[in-house]
Amino acid sequence: MSVSFCGLELAHPVINGSGTFDAVAAERAFGPVVREEFPFAAYVSKTITLEPRAGNPPPRLWEAAGGLVNSIGLANKGLDGYLREDLPALSGLRTRGGTVAVPLITNVMGSTAAELVALVEACDERQEIAALELNVSCPNVKTGLDIGADPDSLRAVVAEVRPRTGKPLIVKLTPNTADVASCAQAAQEAGADAVSLINTLRAMALAPAGPPGRPWLGARTGGLSGPAIRAIALAQVAAVAERVAIPVVGMGGVQSSRHARDLLDVGATLVAVGTESFRDPVAGARVAAGLA
Repeated sequence: MSVSFCGLELAHPVINGSGTFDAVAAERAFGPVVREEFPFAAYVSKTITLEPRAGNPPPRLWEAAGGLVNSIGLANKGLDGYLREDLPALSGLRTRGGTVAVPLITNVMGSTAAELVALVEACDERQEIAALELNVSCPNVKTGLDIGADPDSLRAVVAEVRPRTGKPLIVKLTPNTADVASCAQAAQEAGADAVSLINTLRAMALAPAGPPGRPWLGARTGGLSGPAIRAIALAQVAAVAERVAIPVVGMGGVQSSRHARDLLDVGATLVAVGTESFRDPVAGARVAAGLA
């Protein structure tokens, strides 16, 4: 079950989706066993931005049929807070009874290439961080479009970031684009070591009471994840895997080892579990055991 991914040796091919599993909170809730029996082969942090973010106004969650719409708004402590407080707490995660180290992948996002460069350079200096994941779903301040939605814009951003770190660089692609495979190819051409997909799909929920058409979420819209997007994830992962030679991390609605196997069969190297961890905190270990 062990797998080599961008130079990292992982115990199995199941990791977490960014922002869907809080390792520190899990240890507080379930005790030190979490640190020695971590459910994922690598841990992907929630998205880190340069400055602290309070996130979107509540309500932030809506349970949809077959999924979850979230509008958290990337709430985080900012780069300094992450390096000072979170990074020490995330070191030393292990799996398989404490025998195999769990590499830490830090997810970063900025609205410009300069912001991403600053984040990547700071993380590159920390040996605790094994790899970096670029979240390119942030709107470009000049165009208003997701940075990752346009192949040319994405190629330029990745090309600027790539020389700033020697660590493996994963680009987390946005599904909200006409041709995700072209974006994946652009990331590869600019030097990405891997791509991951799919991120959430833009979605909206209406309040069950009050004036007609009133949004439930405080930010009006959010991102849909969970089983409802599984078929879309399978199609996009297959299209990307056919286009690029670099490893692909597939995710979207994975609840079982059968779902994970499907993504691996269409070309993914790793599979990420996201929304299912809210229902079952050890879903990652269960999926990995089923694959074995």
